[in-house]
Amino acid sequence: MWLLILQVLLIGFSLAMDAFAVSITDGMCYNKLSKGKAVTIPLTFGIFQAAMPLCGYFLASLFADYIDAFDHYIAFFLLLIIGGKMVFDGIKELRSTDGEVKVKKFFYPEVLLQGVATSIDALAVGITLNAMAGVTKANVFGLVAIIGVVTFVISLAGIVIGIKIGKLFKNKASIAEIIGGVVLIGIGIKILVEGIIG
Repeated sequence: MWLLILQVLLIGFSLAMDAFAVSITDGMCYNKLSKGKAVTIPLTFGIFQAAMPLCGYFLASLFADYIDAFDHYIAFFLLLIIGGKMVFDGIKELRSTDGEVKVKKFFYPEVLLQGVATSIDALAVGITLNAMAGVTKANVFGLVAIIGVVTFVISLAGIVIGIKIGKLFKNKASIAEIIGGVVLIGIGIKILVEGIIG
């Protein structure tokens, strides 16, 4: 059992890396995040990273081939849209002649999309869990909860790091937004390439 928990912890750390990078980006770009909103981001990522493998586990026998074939395309598409919009908005603000820098406000639907995009590959992990020795319907909920908690903690660290980096930019929020958008697009490309090669 302890070996199984260790395996799931390692899976959780692996899955959380994309959420960690996106959390840094959010910390950089969302100005004046309250503590509640700052915690909402990693909480959302943690919930999605737990829910997706659970769905994959129970849907494994029905949709395994489809999930594995398309998950990376969906993640890439979502991150491309979010990141592209951030780059576009950042460049637009830089080119603005009125000298007034708009503050990027917290927008929960965007965070939800990020949660889906960074966790959709976890559906395939659910399929893997279905095939792993020792994983049962009785203990799978506890195992995916471990993945969710790991993602929450790592993403929370990412938010804190992002906020500190964001403070270096101060009034240059548009530059932070462009960098953040490029990072999201880069993560999307990484997921796409890994999905095609793997």
